[in-house]
Amino acid sequence: MALKDLPSDAQPREKLLARGPGALSDAELLALLLRTGMAGKGVLQLAAELLAAPPTGFGGISGLLNTSADDLNRIKGLGPAKRAELVAVLELARRALAEQLREREVFSTPDAVKHYLQLHLAQRAHEIFAVLFLDSQNRLIALEEMFRGTLTQTSVYPREVVLRALHHHAAAVVLTHNHPSGTVTPSRADESLTQTLKAALALVDVRVLDHVIVAPGQALSMAERGLI
Repeated sequence: MALKDLPSDAQPREKLLARGPGALSDAELLALLLRTGMAGKGVLQLAAELLAAPPTGFGGISGLLNTSADDLNRIKGLGPAKRAELVAVLELARRALAEQLREREVFSTPDAVKHYLQLHLAQRAHEIFAVLFLDSQNRLIALEEMFRGTLTQTSVYPREVVLRALHHHAAAVVLTHNHPSGTVTPSRADESLTQTLKAALALVDVRVLDHVIVAPGQALSMAERGLI
């Protein structure tokens, strides 16, 4: 059924204006963004299919917003304009979280840190090692993706991390990487790498505050587990 054929109080836009965004389902909110469906498929059906579990969909709002424009390109009914809008929403979310982390101490909002890193790394098909560089008040200076690996292994060079920390005049860092396998349990290699980088950065008086591992829908703080 097309949106225009729904009763007025059931149409997503009217429902949002009358009752607030919390009254809408994920599919209804997405339908508002998409605006139109395609021949033989209404926009609500298209939205529901995008949110469905893989391989037909992307596994919910989080999965959808963590996709790339190339991933969206395979979905029939999503033209360049719709793909651009969805990617823009993700970028706005990233920038909003980055603003929070630049304005206040990172660990005053630990969930924001995890969400920020998930938006950047969780849906990558290969392993990425990145570093959050922080100032003396633990506010974000920059996030840099430093090393890229295969699905099972990443080569990380402590010297390069130290050089970038000095470049940013960082007082502290948060290390992070993704696990494309879907689990966030740290491996022995993760623990060993953390200690190696902690020792290397200590030589230039830069503290390692945490190492966050992310995967689709979840994130783990090694500091919270007592592993830093």
